[in-house]
Amino acid sequence: MPSLRCIECDSTFSDQEILYVCPSCDGLLEVAYTAGEVEERLDIDEMKSGVLGVWKYRAFLPCDERVSIAEGGTPLYKTDRLADWVGVDELYIKNEGGNPTGSFKDRGMTVGVSKALEMGLSRVGCASTGNTSAALSIYGAKAGIDAIVLLPAGKVAMGKVAQALMHGANVISIKDNFDRALELVRQACNEKDIYLLNSVNPVRLEGQKTIGYEAVEQLGWEVPDRMFLPVGNAGNISAIHKGLREWRQHGIIEELPKMCGIQSEGSKPFVKAIKNNQKKITPEGEPETLATAIRIGNPVNGPKALNAVYDTGGTAESVSDQEIVEAQKKLARLEGIGVEPASASSVAGLKKLVDNGEVEPDEKIVCVTTGHLLKDSEEIIEVCKPPKEVEANLQTVLNHI
Repeated sequence: MPSLRCIECDSTFSDQEILYVCPSCDGLLEVAYTAGEVEERLDIDEMKSGVLGVWKYRAFLPCDERVSIAEGGTPLYKTDRLADWVGVDELYIKNEGGNPTGSFKDRGMTVGVSKALEMGLSRVGCASTGNTSAALSIYGAKAGIDAIVLLPAGKVAMGKVAQALMHGANVISIKDNFDRALELVRQACNEKDIYLLNSVNPVRLEGQKTIGYEAVEQLGWEVPDRMFLPVGNAGNISAIHKGLREWRQHGIIEELPKMCGIQSEGSKPFVKAIKNNQKKITPEGEPETLATAIRIGNPVNGPKALNAVYDTGGTAESVSDQEIVEAQKKLARLEGIGVEPASASSVAGLKKLVDNGEVEPDEKIVCVTTGHLLKDSEEIIEVCKPPKEVEANLQTVLNHI
């Protein structure tokens, strides 16, 4: 069986214990596998079969499949027109909006809820800026267990709230921000025997690392020079780095991509830490950005994410909301890829770093876009021209064409 290992003090614990941080030093935990455990489960022929999906990488996952809705297998688009606009030769978009609930969170929830079932638990919970709540609610419904969600009131796109409500979650809105919601749900989970499935839970991140696995496979088993990711709670950048590090340890790949994290200028504690070469993140009290999915002032996976950047020689950058919207529109109008604002930050950050000379034009780049356009339809109405309303006759219509 895999174990839980503290990234700070190296203490290890059984993966059957419900732990989110180290009881010895309060450090973050990660799932650790022995070489024998991986080799016993690894089927190279299956892994290289070309059929995509989270559970084909089961040798690198901490439990067996128990609840699945065909998550993973998202497209990797080669985007030549977008590459021209950004200023690079070779740009790929790994579009996680193709998952069942429209975001990458499904990868983590299929593993997290499967683990909850393995341990005989009947309730799961989370705090959320939206996408986590949608995924938790849907996988909880599929598994037949209760889902409890805390949201910051008025700070979550309605498309995401609608998903949680329709799938029967107990949705509670608090009059504060996401960081406070996470504090409260962690306390409530401890009090009420609820399995917490925010990204502080290392089991959930194991599912998310398969984004990196798929991207490498879709590139013909070639590792890109860089991967760009939006950073909110910093789970994705941490998970992908861990997964590809494990593949390197087992000889599946030889190199790691430079991990690059992008935040909004109104919510950039991670970026500040990287630019100041710090080992710890200083939380921001009042994060604000139209990119609601990354409106987080205290990234719970900050230490793991800092390590991902430092270990690979990557970087971090912040972009304005205006730059995010511009990238969002370019994705849609040059490549037909519709994403929510937070997703577009990865492309916006890449363009900024290319313009500043920090990324070379001949590098092979993968940008991860994390959620579907319709996750935040209110934002679309705000940033795009509304439809023209005209009289219902042909000449009037022709005059407006």
